[in-house]
Amino acid sequence: MRLVFAGTPSFAAAALAALAAAGHHIVGVLTQPDRPAGRGLHLTPSAVKQRALALGLPVAQPRSLR
Repeated sequence: MRLVFAGTPSFAAAALAALAAAGHHIVGVLTQPDRPAGRGLHLTPSAVKQRALALGLPVAQPRSLR
């Protein structure tokens, strides 16, 4: 089955990893755009984006899903 995964929080990153480990064919990942965080307000990627990049999956970050 080909999947497109959508999520942002850390628990969604765990679900993404489980799907990948189960052998599902993930063709892309949708997550929120990087947000400023910390004292320097540096752009910080979501947990899902970090996991997707570690898995070598393509990532799209639309401003809205509408």
